Amino acid sequence: MDAQFNPNDIKTKFLFLTGKGGVGKTSTACATAVALADQDEKVLLISTDPASNLQDVFHMDLSSTPTVIPDVENLFVSNIDPEASAKAYREKMVGPYRNKLPEAVVTTMEEQLSGACTVEIAAFDEFTSFLTKSEIVDQYDHIIFDTAPTGHTLRLLQLPTAWNGFLEESTHGASCLGPLSGLADKKDLYANAVSALSDGTRTTLVLVSRPDSSSLTEADRASRELKELDINNQILIVNGLLEDHNEKDEVASTFYARQREALEEMPENLNQMKVYSLPYVPYSLTGIDNLRHLFTSYKEKIMDATIERQEINLPGLKTVVDDFSMNGTKLIFTMGKGGVGKTTIASAIAVGLVEKGHRVHLTTTDPAAHLEYQFQSEQQNERLTISSIDPKHEVEKYKAKVLEESIKDLDEESLAYLKEDLESPCTEEIAIFQAFAEVVAKSENEVVVIDTAPTGHTLLLLDASEAYSKEIARSTGKVPESAKKLLPQIRNLKETAVVIVTLAEATPVLEASRLQDDLRRANIDPKWWVINQSLYATHTSDPILKGKALAEQEWIQKAHDTFGENTALIPWFSEEKIGYNKLKDFMVENK
Repeated sequence: MDAQFNPNDIKTKFLFLTGKGGVGKTSTACATAVALADQDEKVLLISTDPASNLQDVFHMDLSSTPTVIPDVENLFVSNIDPEASAKAYREKMVGPYRNKLPEAVVTTMEEQLSGACTVEIAAFDEFTSFLTKSEIVDQYDHIIFDTAPTGHTLRLLQLPTAWNGFLEESTHGASCLGPLSGLADKKDLYANAVSALSDGTRTTLVLVSRPDSSSLTEADRASRELKELDINNQILIVNGLLEDHNEKDEVASTFYARQREALEEMPENLNQMKVYSLPYVPYSLTGIDNLRHLFTSYKEKIMDATIERQEINLPGLKTVVDDFSMNGTKLIFTMGKGGVGKTTIASAIAVGLVEKGHRVHLTTTDPAAHLEYQFQSEQQNERLTISSIDPKHEVEKYKAKVLEESIKDLDEESLAYLKEDLESPCTEEIAIFQAFAEVVAKSENEVVVIDTAPTGHTLLLLDASEAYSKEIARSTGKVPESAKKLLPQIRNLKETAVVIVTLAEATPVLEASRLQDDLRRANIDPKWWVINQSLYATHTSDPILKGKALAEQEWIQKAHDTFGENTALIPWFSEEKIGYNKLKDFMVENK
C-alpha cells in the first residue's frame, strides 16, 4: 500500500469516484473536495448517486444548481436528483402516446422506463455538461463526481460507447431505455464525454473499497471493466483501515486481523495500481470540521463525549425464524445490496427453519454467493436441499425461447426491434424470475428460501407485460404459467415474506428504504428488516470500534422507527460463520 491518501496528489481536472454502496464513497468525495478547496483550488462536487446524502454531510439543502458551501471558500456542490431526472425523461418519452394508444400499452411503456437503467441514463444526460461544456468546465480547477454504486456506474459509463454505434445503425429505438431516437441529437455530446473519461491527463478514476474481500473483489471487477472502456488512469483507496486496536478486545483483534488478511489476498490487478488508505474513524464524517480532520495527521478525541449509549432492544434472527415457522410461511425472499451479508442471512434462515423440523430448499442467483463455500462439504441435515441458478445460462435460454416463439410471426423490422429489446438489463431479471418460478413450482411440502430476489420493477414489468401481450406481441414474450402463479403468491402475505438485509450505516439504510419503496409499488410489503454485522450489538470495548458502535445508533433507530415494520439486529461476529453447524449460532437470541 503506497500511503495514506492525500488529495494534493491529484493532478487531473476530473475525479470520478466509484465503489459499492456503503464503502464511504460520498464521505471520501466530500473530504477530498474540502481539502482541495482549502488549497485555494476552485472545486465543483457533483453527486449522481440515487442514495446520495450530500445534504446531510454539509448540513444544508442542495439542488442540481451548484451551491457555494459556507466556510469553505471555492467549494461548490451540485446534487443531481436522478429520480427527478428520470421522471422528466419518462414523461418526455411516454407523454405523446397518452390517449393515443391503449391504456395497457402506455402502462407497460411507463414501467419499462421505471428501471435502474432509465435513472442512470437520465443522470448521465445531466452530468455530461459538466464534462464537456467549456463554459462550465473552465470555471473550476477540479470537478469531482460522486457517482452511483459500482453496478450502476459501469452501465452508466458504457452507455455512450454503445450509443455511438447504436444510433448509427438503429432506427427502432428499442430497449428499456425507451425510444432512443430522441437522444440522437446528443450523440456528439456523449462521444465527447467518453473522450474526457478515457483521457488520463484529464480524468482520474478513483476506486473506493473497504478492506474486505467482497469490496476488493467488486473493485477489481470494476477496474477491469473500466479498462475495457480505455479508462486506465485508476487509483484505489482502501477506506476504513483500522490502524490501532485494543489487543485485549476480541472483536477488535479479529476485526484488525480480517482486514489485514483481505489486503494480503487483494487481487493482483489492484496491486498493480497506486493503492492508498484512509483510516477507520469512530466519528460521523459529516460537517466541515470532521471532513477536514480525515486527512490530517494529528489525533483527535476518539469518541464524541456527547453521544451516550442508548438501550435499543431489538430481537435477533431467531425471532425472525420463529415468526416464519409459527405462521407457516412457504416462500421467503432475502433482498439487499451487495456486501450486506444477504446470502449468509438467507442461509441462516434456512438452517434455522430446518432445525425447527421444516423441509427447506435454499436457492440463489447471485454469482458471487458461493453457497458451496457457505456450507462447505460437511454433512448437512437431510431436510435441507440447495441449488443455484446461473444468470448467464438463464438469460441465454430465455432469449432463445422468446426468439423461437416469435420469429415466425414477425417481419424483419419487428424482429430487429425484438432483438434490441432483449439486450436490455430488464431481460436478466425477468429470465431469473422465471427460473425462480420454476423452482418454486416444483417445490411441494417445503419452505423455499430465495437469495437475490427480483425487484418491484421487474414484478410490475411482468404484470404490465401480461396485459400488453393481449394487445400486441412484445419482448418479454409469453409469460409462463409458473410465473403467472408466482406473481400473486408473492403478494400473498400469508404465504410469502420478504426480508430486507442492511447495515447500520447511512447509505445501506437509505438504499434499503428505496428498495422497499420499489417493492411497495408492486403491492409487496417487506415483513422484516434485518440489520446485519452491528458493532453496537457486540458491546466492544475498543475505543475506536466503540465510537463507531455509538454512531450506528442513529441508523438502527431510523431503520426500526421509520422504515421497518419489524426489525431484527445481528451482531458483528468475531468468527466467520461457515458450515451448517456454525450457521446455527445465528439462532442465539440477543442479550
